[in-house]
Amino acid sequence: MTRREWMSRVGAGVTAAALGSGQTQEAPGADARDADITLRIQEVELELDSRHSVKTIGYNGQAPGPLLRVREGRSIAVDVVNDTNADELVHWHGLHIPPEVDGSHEEGTPHVPRHGQRRYEFTPRPAGTRWYHTHAMAGRNLHASTYTGQFGMLIVDSSNEPGAYDLEVPILLHEWDPSFAKDGPMDVEYKYLSINGKMLGGGEPIRVKYGQRVLFRMLNASATEHHQLALAGHRFRVVELDGNVVAEPRTVPVIELGPGERADAIVEMNTPGVWILGEVRDRQRNAGMGIVVEYAERGGAARWLPAVSTWDYRAFGGQAIAPEPDGRIPMVIRQPEGGHHWTINGKSFPKTDPIVVEANKRYRMIFDNQSAEAHPLHLHRHTFEITRFDKQATSGVFKDVVVVPAWKQVEVDLIANNPGLTLFHCHQQFHMDFGFMALMQYSG
Repeated sequence: MTRREWMSRVGAGVTAAALGSGQTQEAPGADARDADITLRIQEVELELDSRHSVKTIGYNGQAPGPLLRVREGRSIAVDVVNDTNADELVHWHGLHIPPEVDGSHEEGTPHVPRHGQRRYEFTPRPAGTRWYHTHAMAGRNLHASTYTGQFGMLIVDSSNEPGAYDLEVPILLHEWDPSFAKDGPMDVEYKYLSINGKMLGGGEPIRVKYGQRVLFRMLNASATEHHQLALAGHRFRVVELDGNVVAEPRTVPVIELGPGERADAIVEMNTPGVWILGEVRDRQRNAGMGIVVEYAERGGAARWLPAVSTWDYRAFGGQAIAPEPDGRIPMVIRQPEGGHHWTINGKSFPKTDPIVVEANKRYRMIFDNQSAEAHPLHLHRHTFEITRFDKQATSGVFKDVVVVPAWKQVEVDLIANNPGLTLFHCHQQFHMDFGFMALMQYSG
C-alpha cells in the first residue's frame, strides 16, 4: 500500500467533513460487472449555513459532488443518470481521453438525455488534481450549467506519488444565487459564496495538529469569477498547478485562481490558533468564501489577517528556452464595440476557423488579448507549457487553463499527441456561451 493510499483511507473522515455531506467514491476498475462510479444529476437544496440555503442542480444529492479517486491507467466505467428536464454533459476536465467521452458536445460526445442515462468508459490519465463538471450551454439562463452545483473534484492517483504530507484537504470554490448586475447587464454577480458548499462559519472546521504538513487541493469551480486565497498566519508552498508538478515549487502568501484552475499547495502547520482560509478581498470573504482552520486544543473566534501578493506563473517556472515549434497559431481575442459576442481572429463560434494540427508536432499558441478583461483559456484533452508570459520567457509550468491578463500576450507550447476533435474556449461561462470557442482538429 502506498503512502497516498494509506492517507486517503485514514483521511476519509476529514475529506467528507471538508465537503459537507459528501462521500468519496473510489473506482476499483472497469472489469467489474457494475459501474465503478455512478453520478446522478438531480435537484438539490443546499444548506450554506443555518440561515441561508439555495436550490440548485448537483450530483448524488449534494453540491459539490462526491470526491472521486481513480487510478492512473486503470480503465473505469461511470454511469451518469439524469433526473432533470434538460439534456446534460459531464466533462472530465484535465484528462487525456477520447473526444466521444470527454464531455463536450462540440467534440462529438452525446448528451446524457433528460430522464435518461449514459455510460462513460475511459482510462484516466495523467495523474493529478482534475475535476468534473457540466459542459452544457447556459446563455442568459443563470440557473444552468456551471452556475449550478454540477461540479466535483477528481483525483487521479499515481503509483509513484511520494505523499510528502500528513493530511489532504480539498478546497472547492463556488458562488450561488447569480443575477445580472444592474450597472452592467452582461456582468454576473452573486449573493452568496462558499468553500466546499458552505459559507464561512456554516460548516465543520478543518481540524489540524501542530507540526502537520497539510496538502490543500484547491479548485476554482466558479462559472465566471477569479479568486485570491490566503490562510491567515500561514504560507502556501505551491507544488502543482492544474494537477501538474511545477518546475520550481515556491512559498507564497496568496494563491490566485481563474475559473477552472487548480493549485496544490502544502502548508506547514506551525502557528497554533483558529484561523480563516478565505478570499483576500473582504467583500467576497464576508459573503461566505472562507473556511475555519482549527488547531487541536485551540478555541475562540477565527482570526483573519490581511494578505497582499502579486501572482505570477513565472515564479514557478524555469529559464530554459523552448525549442522552436513546428508551427505558430496566433489567436487574437476581441469583443467588438457595442456587441456581446467574443471573437477569435475576428470570428465567433460556430464560425471560428478550425485550429489545424498534425499529430506529434509542437505548436506555439499565441494568445493576444485585445480586451479589458482577463480570460481563463482552456484546451480540452491536452496539456500545454507556458513559454512566454507578458513578453518574458519561462518554462516548466504545464497547465490546461491559463489566465491571459487584459491587454497582454501569453504564449504556450502544445504537443499534438491526442488525435480527435478538441475544444478550445474561455472558461468564463458567459464568454464561452457568446462565441469564445474554437475547435482544434488533426489533419490527415
